[in-house]
Amino acid sequence: MPIAIKNSKIDISSEETTKVLAESFQNFLQGGEIIFLYGEMGVGKTTFIKYLINQFQKSSSLPISEVASPTFNLLNEYEVGSKKIKHYDLFRIKNKVDTNDLNIFEKDNNLITLVEWPQLIEDYQEKVIELRFNYENELNNRSVEITGID
Repeated sequence: MPIAIKNSKIDISSEETTKVLAESFQNFLQGGEIIFLYGEMGVGKTTFIKYLINQFQKSSSLPISEVASPTFNLLNEYEVGSKKIKHYDLFRIKNKVDTNDLNIFEKDNNLITLVEWPQLIEDYQEKVIELRFNYENELNNRSVEITGID
């Protein structure tokens, strides 16, 4: 498991620690969760999502697929056994009205929703898990803080 650093931040400076965290995080997800991933470009959000989806695929004895950021098409969907994962990337959206038609808050206990760049989504009532990815130590290290997990 990745090492916690000050104030519950988890050190994910290496790709291996990001992978281990994503694989462990999968154990906390049962379905119905909405996860917002915040952080600058290149800090590790999509890499974390790739390893998370791949872990679901492994757990369901499915082939490992390529997981790319849906920056241009806004949404990629993955079937992983009895679960569906929706991976949104809202980077290109400039107006919060444009997020209304995406059905991000769809209620389905077999769905896990991952949202990169959720800053435009406001006034939501649903419970979300937040992962805040940060650069540390003058961009030499990276960390993530996780909130919203019971």
